[in-house]
Amino acid sequence: MKRLRGFAIVSAIFILVVLAALGAFILNISSSQQIGSALDVQGVRAYQAARAGVEWGLYQQLPLQRGNPPTYATCAPAFASSGTFSLFGFTVTVTCNAVGDGVTGGPTVYSVTSTACSEPNAGTCPNTTNPGPLYIERRLTVTF
Repeated sequence: MKRLRGFAIVSAIFILVVLAALGAFILNISSSQQIGSALDVQGVRAYQAARAGVEWGLYQQLPLQRGNPPTYATCAPAFASSGTFSLFGFTVTVTCNAVGDGVTGGPTVYSVTSTACSEPNAGTCPNTTNPGPLYIERRLTVTF
């Protein structure tokens, strides 16, 4: 009977180690889920910021299209001076490209691109040089 002494403490230590490992695993999974959920919310905010940038870009084109006579040759001058702004904690960079059909004399096609990012490079998006692990970017393009 003396040989069975101390068996309960070994079992208790084993159970405590298993429960601690299980708790650490659950904590790790919970943290990953929390970070993923926060990044999803930030992604939606970045999308909305990029969408606002596209709407701003289209609004800049409106006076050119409705002028008398209409100006179809270039994008609005506002893109050169103030095409970058902050919204919802994101930096939004809006660009416009005008491509004319020089061969057949067809219409000019405009492309407004809005890029929203969480970590801009030199004040503009996209950040292609040193994005961090939590870098979020959304880009929308409208062609008309």
